[in-house]
Amino acid sequence: MTDEPSREPDWAQWRRPAPGPAGWRDDVWLALAALAGAVVVTVLINSMGASPWDDGPPLAEQLAWGAALTLPLVARRRYPLTVMFVLGALLIAVQARQVADNLVPSVALFLAIFSAGAWGQDRARARWGRVAVIVAMFGWLGFGLVKFLLQPAPPFEGAAGPLDPVLATVLYGIGFNVLFFLSAYFFGEMAWVSARRQAELEHRAEQLRRSQAQNTRGAIVAERVRIARDLHDVVAHHVSVMGVQAGAARRVLDRDLDLAREALRTVEETARTAIGELRGLLGVLRADQETDQDTDRETDRETDREHPPTTAGETSSPGLDQLPELAEQARSAGLDVAHGVYGEPRPVPEGVALSVYRIVQESLTNVVKHADARKADVRVRFLENSLEVEVADDGRGRAGTSGGTGFGLVGMRERVAVHGGELEAGPRRDAGYRVRARFPA
Repeated sequence: MTDEPSREPDWAQWRRPAPGPAGWRDDVWLALAALAGAVVVTVLINSMGASPWDDGPPLAEQLAWGAALTLPLVARRRYPLTVMFVLGALLIAVQARQVADNLVPSVALFLAIFSAGAWGQDRARARWGRVAVIVAMFGWLGFGLVKFLLQPAPPFEGAAGPLDPVLATVLYGIGFNVLFFLSAYFFGEMAWVSARRQAELEHRAEQLRRSQAQNTRGAIVAERVRIARDLHDVVAHHVSVMGVQAGAARRVLDRDLDLAREALRTVEETARTAIGELRGLLGVLRADQETDQDTDRETDRETDREHPPTTAGETSSPGLDQLPELAEQARSAGLDVAHGVYGEPRPVPEGVALSVYRIVQESLTNVVKHADARKADVRVRFLENSLEVEVADDGRGRAGTSGGTGFGLVGMRERVAVHGGELEAGPRRDAGYRVRARFPA
């Protein structure tokens, strides 16, 4: 059975998969790095006496607060909303306790808000949860600004700008926090959108891969059906010859032993040829036994329209003698075709002759349809140990591919493989395309 096409997901309801073990390890390392940063910054600020607060807790308590603010980052992608709420509350508590380090806690909260936007499974909760935390942070900022305004203004030594120092301090605090929180919200949302687009691209790529596999399988099945029908004509001819020769041998057996012997020799040679062609056919057709029955029926209908079965009243399968007719048909389409036979002509099996005819037919058809060529050269070479056919043109180098799909070459390779031959196809060095098939003698 063919693969069932994958259903199109509802991307509006898409949920980002949780990180695997590698992502978990990355979060552990991130939390440890943030903890190390908190320890270093806290020690340095206390050592310099550069705390923004007049009084603060002991160094040990400050380090404990740093650990409390950074270690929850281990779960920032597995439980993003919980981590964000916890770190938001801890940041307020840290600033209320007047811990010296304000840098690493701010970075930790930024990562938490970012992770809630990038990894939150429920998008509505992720959106409103971030909004709630940001509003709470601005409420805490407003409380701090009001407290600052109610106290006596500091001296602001060195202030030289056009604005009042107190007003400048308020505007700076508001502007910095707006940029801080909007950045965390925006980049988290963009990370989630990017992950969804990546999932869409992977889904489309998988759909394309399945579609190409189905198309290729259908093309191979269709070509095998055509090969089977072509060789059916050949095998039927061999069986007919065997029947005629066997009947002739039976009738003259008592009167002319030499004639009967010759007739039986013909039967033997014909049987060997038919068996060889049947073995090659079965070797190709057995390569893929799992073919969808619906595809087979549709292929049969298309094949019947393109290649009607040969009836008793029709002529035998085409071969090398009909190649000039193919060249003439291409000429009538406006293509300058040169046809040449090289070497000493000799009889070839009808299956090989039919395959040569079909390869030339396919190649010239593609030249006329797709190559935009002016000239084509059809050459048949009778070599010492092989029969070679070559079709070359001066077009754009796509004549062997049936307009770019590659199914024309698939059919040619199947035909050559039946007889144990080789196929070469590709652009020529200067211009155009060349198809060369070699059949063993």
